[in-house]
Amino acid sequence: MMKTAFLFAGQGAQYVGMAHDLYEQEEIVRHTFLEASEVLGYDLAELVFQEEEKLGLTEYTQPAILTTSTAITRLLATQGIQADMAAGLSLGEYSALVASGALAFKEAVALVAKRGKYMTEAAPAGSGKMVAIMNAERSLIEEVCQKASEYGIVSPANYNTPQQIVIGGEVAAVDEAVKLLQENGVKRMIPLNVSGPFHTALLKGASEKLAVALEEVNFSDFAFPVISNTTAEVFAKEEIKGLLTRQVMESVRFYDSIETMKTLGMTNFIEIGPGKVLSGFMKKIDKTITGTRVEDRETLSETLALIKG
Repeated sequence: MMKTAFLFAGQGAQYVGMAHDLYEQEEIVRHTFLEASEVLGYDLAELVFQEEEKLGLTEYTQPAILTTSTAITRLLATQGIQADMAAGLSLGEYSALVASGALAFKEAVALVAKRGKYMTEAAPAGSGKMVAIMNAERSLIEEVCQKASEYGIVSPANYNTPQQIVIGGEVAAVDEAVKLLQENGVKRMIPLNVSGPFHTALLKGASEKLAVALEEVNFSDFAFPVISNTTAEVFAKEEIKGLLTRQVMESVRFYDSIETMKTLGMTNFIEIGPGKVLSGFMKKIDKTITGTRVEDRETLSETLALIKG
């Protein structure tokens, strides 16, 4: 029996015109964008399809990706494709919670717009940096971050695949960690073009504001399990607020989450939302996993053909 997991795209995957063909052809997609626009007080479709500069700003990026991902999830439901489990990368966790019924879409839109704003305020552009460390032992990276912490905040931010772990924090501390890794023979390290050192202690201010915003939100029972970025375990309803508060300033344990989903019997993974970042990670985590993605008309057709045979 095939068990399907949905994986939801995170920030950085956005591009102008994402899901435009689906928006033009599918009423449910247009309706989802309209719902989001009502909450946000601006025309989200216009922003996503035309305003590249704005789309790159965190407070706009987050509702844009959430809305695109939710629209695609709803479209898949009309085709009879439902998840047995879900997870998302960072921001994508909110899309997963919406898909599972634990968080109402309109509440999620308002929440991630605030989250994006708080993240920008806590870590303004240029306040820190993030570097992807390739092909280094997890234990070595953790040890080096510990040592380099004398210079300021630095820690693993994203455990993307066993071969790619992103570290982030204050510039001096990250530079020191990179130097120590080089001394330990690590060859490939790629500075990332991100707006801030997310998932590090530099986001403590954002985490505190988010905790206040989350107090206003009502969560419902899960229709299917969602795996938490922070624990790589199944969310319990009473843990949602606490874990979302921590998630913004703690490591995203993506490949551990995939291992959990495999252990719980997931055999087929569908990446939902813009880009193919998570599909790329999946190939590195486990080549035997069956995976597809949906971001536009073409990938929707491919996924439907694969699932419905």
